[in-house]
Amino acid sequence: MKVTVDKDMCIGAGQCVVTAPDVFDQDDDGFVEVLNENPGEGDAEAVRDAAHVCPARVITVEE
Repeated sequence: MKVTVDKDMCIGAGQCVVTAPDVFDQDDDGFVEVLNENPGEGDAEAVRDAAHVCPARVITVEE
């Protein structure tokens, strides 16, 4: 699994951090940061959920 984000389109809602805190964080301005671009299977469901709940749809997950 590979995770990428379009940080320029992020609105800083933070749903990704709540849903998958081992993979996402927010920078000092509140915008998404990816902590782990290649999360393991243990985080896969949370990452997919984070992409689904992101209101700006900035998270891309490649399986």
